[in-house]
Amino acid sequence: MPIATPANPALLDVSEVSKSFGSVAVLRSVSLQVTRGEVVTVIGPSGSGKTTLLRCVNFLESYDSGSIRIDGREVGFRDTGTRQRRSERDLAKMRAETGMVFQSFNLFPHLTAAGNIMLGLRKVRGKSSTEARAIAEHWLGRVGLAHKADSLPAELSGGQQQRVGIARAVAMEPKILLLDEITSALDPELVGEVLEVVRSLAEDGMTMVMVTHEMAFARDASSRIIFMADGGVSAAGPPAEILGAEIDNERLRSFLARFRASHF
Repeated sequence: MPIATPANPALLDVSEVSKSFGSVAVLRSVSLQVTRGEVVTVIGPSGSGKTTLLRCVNFLESYDSGSIRIDGREVGFRDTGTRQRRSERDLAKMRAETGMVFQSFNLFPHLTAAGNIMLGLRKVRGKSSTEARAIAEHWLGRVGLAHKADSLPAELSGGQQQRVGIARAVAMEPKILLLDEITSALDPELVGEVLEVVRSLAEDGMTMVMVTHEMAFARDASSRIIFMADGGVSAAGPPAEILGAEIDNERLRSFLARFRASHF
């Protein structure tokens, strides 16, 4: 399991991050580090802060305190010590370093599969239409959808739409890929095709943080698993340790009990 060292610094460094919505504390002093090439899976019950953590990493949500750095740069605030929020233009550049794939696909319905991928390449990366199209076709081929380049989202299955979403994210060449319950909106028979794409990216060395309830996949694909409960990190370690039969953490043991019979 990679460990952050001076010679191998953390690509993602989350330090003592807290976030509240009104009087409800959703994240409580969360800290974790992810090194290049790691696949870190975040598991936990609903309401434990998993999705909010990913949204803070991508600064879709502002964090109240603490620090989130990607490649040494603070994500949402300028490195001035005063927590001055970055400009929207600066934030757009930072977000491009953290590709995010959502559970609800979030494709633009009026754009084709290729068009959805090309949009960010043109608007954020400054690629020409010809270059953006070539990149889009490459990644559509990579996720098995070369023949669907000119199809609208309404003409695609849920699994195909999610694969376009993954292709759109990785086409931007992010430093880290964030995956938020990307199979939860899919029919069971479509889950495998999406997870296979993620597995292939992991094998290629893509750095990923993913939230999932697919425990068998988490066990097989993860470098490390983080268990969150009540807004904090309750347990962390390699899959064999976190998903093992002998677990000291009562909250984790209770959480995993619902999956053991049928999932792993």
